[in-house]
Amino acid sequence: MVNGAKKVLGEADALLSKTIKDKGADSKIAFPETAFYLPLAHALLGLETRTLADAETILITAKTLVIKEVPAEDAWSSFLKDSLNAGVATILAEEVICAARYLNGEEPQADCPGFFPDTLLRSLGIQLVDGRISGIGVILGKAPDAKTAVDIVRDLQKRNILTLVGGNVDGVSIVDQLKEGGAHMGLESYVVPFGRDTISVVYVLNFAIRAALTFGGIKAGNTKACADYVKDRVPAFVMLLGGVDEVKAATGAGALAAGVPIITDLDLPEVRVPGVCAHEECLIKESDYKKIVQKCIETRGIRVKVSQIPVPVPFSAAFEGERVRKADMFVQFGGKYSTAFEYLKMRRMDEIEDGKIEVVGPEITSMKEGESYPLGIFVEVAGRKMVQDFEPILERQIHRFLNYAMGIFHMGQRDMNWMRISKDAHKAGFKIRHFGDIIASKLHDEYGAIVDKVQVTVYTKEDDVKSLMPEAKKSFDARDERLAGMTDESVDTFYSCTLCQSFAPDHVCVVSPERLGLCGAYSWLDAKAAHEITPTGGNQPIKKGKTVDLSKGIWQGINEFVTDKSHQHISEMAVYSLMESPMTSCGCFECIVAIVPEANGVMVVNREYTGETPAGMKFTTLASSVGGGNQTPGFLGVGRLYVVSKKFISADGGLKRVVWMPKELKEALADRLKIRAKEEGVPDLFDKIADETIATDAAALLVYLEKVKHPALTMPPLV
Repeated sequence: MVNGAKKVLGEADALLSKTIKDKGADSKIAFPETAFYLPLAHALLGLETRTLADAETILITAKTLVIKEVPAEDAWSSFLKDSLNAGVATILAEEVICAARYLNGEEPQADCPGFFPDTLLRSLGIQLVDGRISGIGVILGKAPDAKTAVDIVRDLQKRNILTLVGGNVDGVSIVDQLKEGGAHMGLESYVVPFGRDTISVVYVLNFAIRAALTFGGIKAGNTKACADYVKDRVPAFVMLLGGVDEVKAATGAGALAAGVPIITDLDLPEVRVPGVCAHEECLIKESDYKKIVQKCIETRGIRVKVSQIPVPVPFSAAFEGERVRKADMFVQFGGKYSTAFEYLKMRRMDEIEDGKIEVVGPEITSMKEGESYPLGIFVEVAGRKMVQDFEPILERQIHRFLNYAMGIFHMGQRDMNWMRISKDAHKAGFKIRHFGDIIASKLHDEYGAIVDKVQVTVYTKEDDVKSLMPEAKKSFDARDERLAGMTDESVDTFYSCTLCQSFAPDHVCVVSPERLGLCGAYSWLDAKAAHEITPTGGNQPIKKGKTVDLSKGIWQGINEFVTDKSHQHISEMAVYSLMESPMTSCGCFECIVAIVPEANGVMVVNREYTGETPAGMKFTTLASSVGGGNQTPGFLGVGRLYVVSKKFISADGGLKRVVWMPKELKEALADRLKIRAKEEGVPDLFDKIADETIATDAAALLVYLEKVKHPALTMPPLV
């Protein structure tokens, strides 16, 4: 490990010296789309690395962590601390190497995304929290052959584990083995290559360490707190396959120092030391490739929930983002190609038969390859605790459930759905009736507290689909009216969402009828349903109690709950204010609302937008000061639909305060924004809100706002 650390430090020294000679010490060095500079150096050393000269400081510090003499081979256990320090030095040096490669145009490598941006970290946060991603597996090296590589990855996918693959042994990388075996790689299938050399694994480690800064609210430079956060809260492991050298050993020590255990197929001495990783197992061997995934899960203590679904294809959240291209399609339904709908309705207990799955019309065995067919999925549910308000919540899950089946593509909902069955799925024996098997099994599995019976009828005749469509549309319209009519004043109870406390321990989300969760995934009805399903879970009812300030949305009951659940970190929360005691954020927010003082207004930035903003900060920089469960007056993480709520920062002036938002977000919300603008008495407000095509700095923005006479300029001062 020590020799490996010295080797990597030497390579970093040589590359940095050459880059300084070629480009100058003042040249900027950075990874793309992050607010954390070089994340490992920032988190562990507290350094803000902006130039090549700054990077020299990292290497100087890293060298002090490496002992001068290599310990005897039989005395490794007594040198654990020195080995871990050498590991830290290694990954710091590797980060400098990768950053210099970016500057020199040598990264990212072919077919590998390279550095994982902050926006990806935040978008994956909610999936780690809600269990769609069980854990993070890093495979470094190569399997014995392509088939074994694919089998291992498939095993991880079935367990909903995000798998990051890379490295090589004797020039052969598992990335190429997976390609050879026909495995699809990409974030949508939970298999992402990080690079073909060992040094590239630093992209995974600095991804993990940013979770401590982003979600944990830990300050840069607090080395122990950052490492403890990764150890205790980031469910990650390294699977080392095929071979080890000095650099791999040193890099592995760096992973161990961050609390990430290593499981290997190599004949190495096992290391078990309490306190280093989440459990005492640090380095564990497993030579049976059919058992190695389970060994990884047991070693890291990952809780995996795998449902046994009676379908002939692999079934897992890992396949949720899979696409079935036209060339790979056997048949399709809906979209612009045929009539289709999916509709869930509540019934009395005596009206349906649990587990009854029926296909009315032709099965897939009677369908022609490449053709489009009508489809109506009619789901009937009954339960002692089932209420009508839960219908749309359960119905929305059809999209997720069907996409979990490998080779099945589903998009949209209601009467705007579109599905495809791949040739491979058809060859494996997938039939139309399996849609019903999936839906019934998953509703029982995930919603058993409110669902006692499920009956599914799938219609594949045009006449049947068209005859049922009016009833479905009538129900859809009624639901929209019922949901639209709910207000915060119409209920005496809000709901909490503390699911993200696994990442941001002090964050508490308060969900009301007019304010959905900041991740955009939980509405008031969703939280209510979740509480019914799991009464002791992260969604708890909160009685508003005595009103402290109605205009700001401050209630005694909310304050008491937030104080308790934030561990006394927050004592007051104003549900409707950006400027006074705003709600905390975890890091999973869809958008950031930020004050633009020069314009006496606010901007709204969605996480997909990577450009400049009038605040002089990109989304990633803004986000670094908003998350972690902290209250930051003037900055607020929100779900994008909250922007068109009547309660949107209503204490501070509401929608009329919005002066800027990215064009994509503005267009996505256009219809709703125009309706809200009319309700606010400013029908032309939509056109007065600037976007990046008009201005990306405060001065230019102010010129535009004055030209169009934006109402924010004449409103009471925000500060």
